[in-house]
Amino acid sequence: MNLPKHIAIIMDGNRRWARRHGLSVLAGHKQAAEKTIEPIVDHLAEIGVPYVTLWAFSTENWRRNPQEVKGLIEIFRQGIKNQGDHFLRQGYSLRVIGDYKAFPEDIVKLIDYYQQASAKNKRLTVIFALNYGGRDEILRAMGKIYQTNPHFFVEIEGANWQKRKELVRQVEKYLDTRGVPDPDMVIRTGGEKRLSGYLLWQMEYAELFFTPTLWPDFGPEELDKLIQEFLRRQRRFGR
Repeated sequence: MNLPKHIAIIMDGNRRWARRHGLSVLAGHKQAAEKTIEPIVDHLAEIGVPYVTLWAFSTENWRRNPQEVKGLIEIFRQGIKNQGDHFLRQGYSLRVIGDYKAFPEDIVKLIDYYQQASAKNKRLTVIFALNYGGRDEILRAMGKIYQTNPHFFVEIEGANWQKRKELVRQVEKYLDTRGVPDPDMVIRTGGEKRLSGYLLWQMEYAELFFTPTLWPDFGPEELDKLIQEFLRRQRRFGR
């Protein structure tokens, strides 16, 4: 069975789940962090999918109600520790993409600790997108390229197809996801049918899946159904 190597998920619907259950917005985020993520991650490890990326906080989420943002940061603080310990026990590698240095220093230190402590684990790579935006990632990559090779942007003009492929490989060295295969599947929960800037560069040939299920209700059984649909699709990669 030709399983996807990398599944990327937009974890949407926490606030609507909370409202449906008469709970606070933060209760929805807490439910998602404590009850939904680990079963999905553990299931992917069990069936042999080597990479999963979970979008937890976007560059635009800072514009939410300050109390919600403050509560989310506290959930991250506890969640990184709890899930980091779980990942270490299970042999998973933790990686964080996005400009996560914008978070409080203690959270940055936790992220750095678990990334380093789990770096050699091979069973599954769990990638969290924190303070992540697709355009922001590309802009940061362009800045790094300019610092190391300002002539890169001159080389683009008039480059033939072969040269452009080489330039693409150069850009990918500076993306947050360097060394990680592009996602084969992108899943958005919660019923919205948009990508919101998620992994803009990387999802060129990803298969897209949209489910009405709110993220706190999304479980391994529904994930398996989407993977089965993925296996029925014919991927041509532009050919």
